[in-house]
Amino acid sequence: MPNPKADGNPALRMMGIPRIRARLPSRNWLIFLSITGSFTTAIVYDRNQKKKMLKKWCDSVSYLAREPLPVTQQPRKFTIFLAAPPGDGLRSAREYFQEYVKPVLVAAAVEWDVVEGRREGDVRAGLAEKIRKIRRKNGEKPPVEMEEPEEDLVEAIREKANIRPSSDLEGDLVIGRHTWKEYMRGLQEGWLGPLHPPSEPLPLLPLEAPSSETGLTDTLPENHTDAATASENGNAAPPTDSKSPPTESARKPVTPTPPYISPPQYSSSPIASTTPRTLPPVMVLPFPHILGVVNTPVRTYRFLTQRYLADTVGGIVADMVLAQSTRPWTAELDFASSVDPDSPIASYSSGDNPTSVGADAVAVSTSRWEQQAVYHDEEKEWHKSARKQNAPEDEGKERPWQEDMIVDERIGQRMTTFVNAMTEEETAQRIREEQVLEAAEQQEKSGWVRGVKRWIGWKADEGRVKGWEQGFVGNESE
Repeated sequence: MPNPKADGNPALRMMGIPRIRARLPSRNWLIFLSITGSFTTAIVYDRNQKKKMLKKWCDSVSYLAREPLPVTQQPRKFTIFLAAPPGDGLRSAREYFQEYVKPVLVAAAVEWDVVEGRREGDVRAGLAEKIRKIRRKNGEKPPVEMEEPEEDLVEAIREKANIRPSSDLEGDLVIGRHTWKEYMRGLQEGWLGPLHPPSEPLPLLPLEAPSSETGLTDTLPENHTDAATASENGNAAPPTDSKSPPTESARKPVTPTPPYISPPQYSSSPIASTTPRTLPPVMVLPFPHILGVVNTPVRTYRFLTQRYLADTVGGIVADMVLAQSTRPWTAELDFASSVDPDSPIASYSSGDNPTSVGADAVAVSTSRWEQQAVYHDEEKEWHKSARKQNAPEDEGKERPWQEDMIVDERIGQRMTTFVNAMTEEETAQRIREEQVLEAAEQQEKSGWVRGVKRWIGWKADEGRVKGWEQGFVGNESE
């Protein structure tokens, strides 16, 4: 007798639905499903934890957004410096800022200005020009008067309206070691360099041999002789302009602007008279960025563990926002090293590692600034194009990423960084308070739909009186 269950449900068979037999997939399917399932689970878990990490630091600074701001005071503002990493474009740096830095700044209700660099040297040129504008505004006069930019006009309007800047601590935020090296160069170029570009020698033009027929050509311009010849022949030639129209290369400014001063000239250049005793604080963020097919395992691991980077970067940005004080950067005294006294290394605080030692070297003590060691390990992961030497046609081009960082003592002593005095327990307590306030706000803004659901008793706790059982206001016995 045939088993009726073997043919399956007759109703489903009449509808054309085949009988689905429960059986294990094949070996190849098991391998495929296990690999894709594990990778998908790792991504989902990491992104979920990443959101929690960022939310934690956003909650720690969100109370600043609740504080009232006077109408005559500008909001707090930071300056963000970011540049395209070696071998890549600016898009990766922008995505880094939007994913890890921007949420914390938005939660704290602060403003920011961004200085971007598409190529090597853009950040250095932008910061140096910004400092030169500050020096001109503070009273230093350049040899050539310059037009007043639109930013100064806006500041003048704000002063007339009695709108004062924020009294809270403001400063700069630098993303990545490559941007940090350009930042240090631009900072020192702005305060140690001149206000005007260095004078370049004019090109020597070849001289033409004088004519032996007449002596007028020695004194008259060429267009004058052409006009005189044309008038003698009876054909009046229209006047021509001796200045030719500028070419396309002459119209476009050279970017980035060449430096006004080179690093070996820092020690011999006088510092600007308007340099403040304490420069605005600066905070540096890590920017791990590695390229290449060989580094695929490292890139995959970092892709699956973005939660750790979000926790680190979010904590640093939160410390910057919550900071109420600053501390100076320190200079550690290294062991005695053999340095030639005639070399430039002995005359100023130089790069990380002196490379050449002369025969007549003497033992001197060198100082290593804290700024030089900030995220120094990132240079090992840079693309090989950052270490490539200049082509013969680009000889003399600046390479701040490739060269060692030089810190002048006068600038290094004036630099400061943010310090957050809040302990971990205070930060955790602040996070808990913000979470409670956020839950209360969500309860108030739940809307009429959730109110109706609670009134009819949908998903209500057992033993709780429904809204329709007691009425809108009070009980029936009242």
